[in-house]
Amino acid sequence: MTLEQAVGVVRAVVVYDGRLLLVSDGDGWGLPSGIPQPAETARVAAARIVYEITGYLVDGTDPLGPGEDAEETAVVCPLLSESPSGGGRLTPDRLRWAPIEETADTPLPDTVRTYLRGHTRV
Repeated sequence: MTLEQAVGVVRAVVVYDGRLLLVSDGDGWGLPSGIPQPAETARVAAARIVYEITGYLVDGTDPLGPGEDAEETAVVCPLLSESPSGGGRLTPDRLRWAPIEETADTPLPDTVRTYLRGHTRV
């Protein structure tokens, strides 16, 4: 198995109990996103980005298939902590657990929309 360095933007897809973790980007809501550090895989970058932005611990597992933009990768990140630590950059009012069915107006990559289709509360 080879581990490829991530390029471009990494977007984390954190789903828990039928809800998607969104962060305020100033103009609206979106996925926790950021730029990978040198030699970082998309999986590692996604987990780091979520923790730095939100304080939630996640495990970056599955990059979603190639999207329409080769400079962007979405990674599924199972939640490992039910509460964020105090270390996230964003305050709690800038974090939102949105029911998946209420994210229709949220700008999400097509690969993420496909992944979310059929996702229900556990």
